[in-house]
Amino acid sequence: MFARKILVVEDEKVLALNISDSLHKLGYNVSEITDSGEEAIKKVAENHPNLVLIDICLAGEINATQLAEIIENNYQTPVLYLTGYSQYIKLQNKQLSEPFSYILKPFTETDLHVAVEMALYKDQFNKRLQEEKQRMAAIIDSMNCAVVVTHTNGRITMMNPMAETLTGWKQDEAFGKDLSEVVYLVDQDMDQKIDNLAIQAMTAGEVLNLPENCTLIAKDGKEIPIGDNVAPIRDSNGNITGAVLIFQDITQRKQMETQLLRNAFYDGLTALPNRVLFLDRLKLAIERRKRRNDYHFAVLFLDLDGFKGINDRLGHGMGDDILVAIARRLESCVRSGDTVGRFGGDEFAVLLEEIKDVSDAINVAKRIQDTLGLPLHLNGQEICITASIGIALNCANYNEPESVLRDADIALYRAKQQGKARYGVFDEGSNF
Repeated sequence: MFARKILVVEDEKVLALNISDSLHKLGYNVSEITDSGEEAIKKVAENHPNLVLIDICLAGEINATQLAEIIENNYQTPVLYLTGYSQYIKLQNKQLSEPFSYILKPFTETDLHVAVEMALYKDQFNKRLQEEKQRMAAIIDSMNCAVVVTHTNGRITMMNPMAETLTGWKQDEAFGKDLSEVVYLVDQDMDQKIDNLAIQAMTAGEVLNLPENCTLIAKDGKEIPIGDNVAPIRDSNGNITGAVLIFQDITQRKQMETQLLRNAFYDGLTALPNRVLFLDRLKLAIERRKRRNDYHFAVLFLDLDGFKGINDRLGHGMGDDILVAIARRLESCVRSGDTVGRFGGDEFAVLLEEIKDVSDAINVAKRIQDTLGLPLHLNGQEICITASIGIALNCANYNEPESVLRDADIALYRAKQQGKARYGVFDEGSNF
C-alpha cells in the first residue's frame, strides 16, 4: 500500500519541520513544505496530495480560509487546520465548526496521527457518500417515471426530469412549494381535487395507491392520466422524514384498455354493442323489472330480408358497407337510452327501456321498417333493404336474457313465414 501524501502549509519553519518529521515517522509521505498560499495551490495542482495541513493563522495575500476553500472546491482535497487554543476559541463558530477539521497546538504524535486519520477517513466517507448520491440521482433521473420527494411538511425538496416534463414545473421553481400545487391531481370518478398525497401517506404511515382514474393537470393545463403510488420515507430508526410520490403517464395504457373494452363489448364493423354487452344490458333490465312494477321493456330481434343474396351479388365489401349503413339507421330510430346491438351477420337486436306498453314497441318496429325501406345509395348503386322483426315484451316472468331473445326469435320466425318486411309480437299462449 502506498504512503498517503501530505502537504504541510506552515510559516513557522521549525514547527513545519517537526510536523514533517512526525508524519514521516507515522508512515506518511511529506514531500513538500510551504509557507505560502499561492505556492500551496501550485503544489496541490502538481502533486495531488491526499491531505493538506494548513496553519489557521497563515499570513499572505491568501489567508488560510481562502486557501482551504480553493483546495477543497477546485481540487477536492481535504484540509486539516493547525490552530492554537486562542485561535480555536476565536474561530470555533466559523471555520472550525466542522468535526475533525482541526488539531490544536501543541499536539503529540498520537494526536497528530488520530487527527490525520480522521480527516482522511472523513474525506473518504464524504466522497463515497457523494458518489452514492450521484449514483442514486443518476438512477432516479434516468427512470421512465416521475419522482417527487417532499419534506415532512409536504413541501417539495426534489423532482427528477420526468416529473419536470409531466408537471411542466422546473425543480428550482417547485422547490419548497406544496406538493398539491405542483402535482395538481384530480380524481375523475369523484370529480374533485386530491389533497396533498404526501401528507396523506405520512399520516397513514403506509404506501397509498393513486385513485384509479387520477388525472394530472400540468402547468399549461394539459390533462394527463397517471398512476402509481406515494410512500412515506423512513430513516434507519423508522422515523418518517418525508414522502416520495412516483407516477407515470398511463395515456397509452388507458387507450389500450379502452380498445380492449371495445373489442370485448362492441362489434368491430358497426361499432354497435355486441351480443355480450347487449345481454348484459338486458339482464340489468330484467333485474330492474323485478324491483319496479311500473318498469317495462321490450326486445326487438331482426334480420335483413334476402341479405345473403345481396351480399353474394355485390360482394362482401359492399355487404359490410350496407351493414354499417343499416346500423346507423337503426340508431336513428331509437332513443339515446335504448340499445341497438349486432349479433353477427345480418342479425340485430334492439332493447327498448321505459316503455308504456306493446304499442311503443310496435311503433318502433314500424319506424325501423319505414326507415330501412328507404333506398340506400352506396358506391353509385341504389340498394333496397327490408327487415323482419320479432318482438318480446317483459310480460313473461323472465329470469335470463337468453329467454327473452329466444321468444323474440320465435316471433321473428313467425313474421318471416308471413312474408318480408313484417313484424310479430311473441304471444306466450301461442304454440309456435
